[in-house]
Parts: sequence; C-alpha cells; structure tokens
Amino acid sequence: MSVAGNQAYLDGYLDNLISQRQLSPLTVTSYRRDLLELVVFATATDSNASISAVNHFQIRKFAAQLHAHGLNARSIARKLSAWRGFFNWLSEQNAITSNPVDGIKAPKRNKPLPKALAADDAVRLVSETSPGRNADSAMQLCNHAMFELLYSSGLRVSELVGLDVRYTQESRYASAGWIDFDAHEVMVTGKGNKMRSVPIGQAAMDALKSWLAVRDTLVKLDLHPLFLSERGTRVSARVVQLRLKAHAQAVGLPMDVHPHVLRHSFASHVLQSSGDLRAVQEMLGHASISATQIYTSLDFQRLAQVYDAAHPRAKKKP
Repeated sequence: MSVAGNQAYLDGYLDNLISQRQLSPLTVTSYRRDLLELVVFATATDSNASISAVNHFQIRKFAAQLHAHGLNARSIARKLSAWRGFFNWLSEQNAITSNPVDGIKAPKRNKPLPKALAADDAVRLVSETSPGRNADSAMQLCNHAMFELLYSSGLRVSELVGLDVRYTQESRYASAGWIDFDAHEVMVTGKGNKMRSVPIGQAAMDALKSWLAVRDTLVKLDLHPLFLSERGTRVSARVVQLRLKAHAQAVGLPMDVHPHVLRHSFASHVLQSSGDLRAVQEMLGHASISATQIYTSLDFQRLAQVYDAAHPRAKKKP
C-alpha cells in the first residue's frame, strides 16, 4: 500500500472522531499525533507497508521501544488506547479481522511515594505549638499527642483514630486498638485484621499523659475513644488530616503535610538510623518486605549495606 493509502485510513478515522464522536479539535490533534507515530513505526523498514497489516507482535515491539526511550507509562497507555480505537474502526470497515492491540498493556506506573520530612522538620512539627494558640488548651494537647504518636509509632491515620484509652470488651464491642502505658506500646489492628504492637517514644508518652489529664473535660457519652473531636466524640480521620495540615502551615513548613507523611518520615528515619528493614516492616504492619522497600524508597546500595552488615555469609574474604 502507498503512503496515500495509510493517510486515507487515518483521515477516515479522524473524520469519524469529529463527526460521530464529536471530539474536541485538541483531542483529535492528539489522536492524529499518536497515529502518525504508529505509521512511522509500521513503515520504518518498508515505506510501502500498510498500517492495516500491523500485527500483535509489532505493537508489542513499538510499545517496548517507547518504554526504552524513556516515555512514561501514562503516555504509553494513552498511545495504546489511541491505536486500539483506530484498529477497532478498521475492523468495522472490514479492513482487518482482529485488533492487534488487544491484550497489550502499558508498563505499570510507578506509585508516587509520600515525601518524608527532614528529621529536624519532623521534630519541629510534632513538638511546637501553633503560634497564637494556648499550648495548655484541651484541643492543643490532643493535637500534640496525636502528632507525636503518629511520628513516634508510624501509625496509619485509620489506626490512630480507632484507638481507645484502654482495652475494652463488652457484649457488642471490643477495642481495635489501645495504649499499653506500662509497656510503652500501642496495640493496633491493621490491614488484614492483623494485630501488632509498636513501641511509643518517651516524648509521645509524655504528650499522651498530658492529654489524658484534661481529656475528661471533653468526653461525652462514649468513654472509649482516646482522641476526641471538639464535640467530645471520637475524632475522624478527616479531622486529623485538617488539623495536621493547618498546624504544619502555622509552624512554617512549606510542604503539604498529611498523616501519611509522618508515617513515611517515621519509617525513613528509623531505617536510616538502624538499617533494620525487618523491624521497620513489623512496626509498619506490612505483610511483605517488598512493601517496606518501596514505601521507604530504599535504594539498592542501602539494601546492600544492610545485607553486608547483617548476614553472616555476606562478609567478603580478606
């Protein structure tokens, strides 16, 4: 087929997008660009090759080439979607019998990880009182205890708000999490309904005790929750998010701080200090070590250092 034949296919499909699907000119331009790139791939070794003859293996090769040249997964997925739609249209025109893009997926997208605070910033965030606020007010003491505990133990916000003052089991209620003040530990029910215990640092313990000294002035009917809203009921995850964000802005931190940032900071800082990946895995409540590696953005060099220092058969012979 000549170059004109391929162009006729493209023009016919793009006209269909405009007249039948009524896509915007900007969207049609994007489709045209992706399809022209497909034509370039298809005719790279034979200028007379027909785009209708492209097969499944060639599409895989084209996608692999895009990935090798550094194109991100989102852009590759978009191109595959454009090509799939084009070949579906060719099938409707009886120009092909099957869609060569079917079954081909873009590379997995890298999941964005929350940024960890620098250690000094994390300490400043959880230890300072918001300017203009009374450090001894009940809500400020509650906030201080929550923020210290998030950073001290790396809890998920859902685990934090589910904490009770102490373990309670009644006819229709059993605590999902609580503080063991004697052991300096927090017991939580994490993902998969798995219980775990995590140590609590002294700064967080002190903050919790200060909060408990005034908690009874706010608590309403439900006596169980450890952390309370201004109405005296169990605090919600959304309220914790809003309080932490406002506090971070008040103390002058430039980034958007949410509870998962403190969880990530906890993991990163403990790992940097100890190099004990397994311990961090247990404290975070991860089912697999791979989840901890990804979560803490641990690079291979750091992993190798942990292995060399810990494994008895890893020592290099002199």
